[in-house]
Amino acid sequence: MDMHQIDDYANRLYSAHGDRAEYEAAQKAKTCADNGDEAAADQWRRVREKIRILRGPNAS
Repeated sequence: MDMHQIDDYANRLYSAHGDRAEYEAAQKAKTCADNGDEAAADQWRRVREKIRILRGPNAS
């Protein structure tokens, strides 16, 4: 997945799941890593980082 695809997927996932999207991406990354697919896990980690940027800073 190139950066444009990661941005697009992160935007769509965040639009569909809101704040839960970051959790969903983290779970996908963990599942892929547990199954030995590090390339897919790395892509999901990048999607998670983009979602974190979309969410913005946590309010305190």
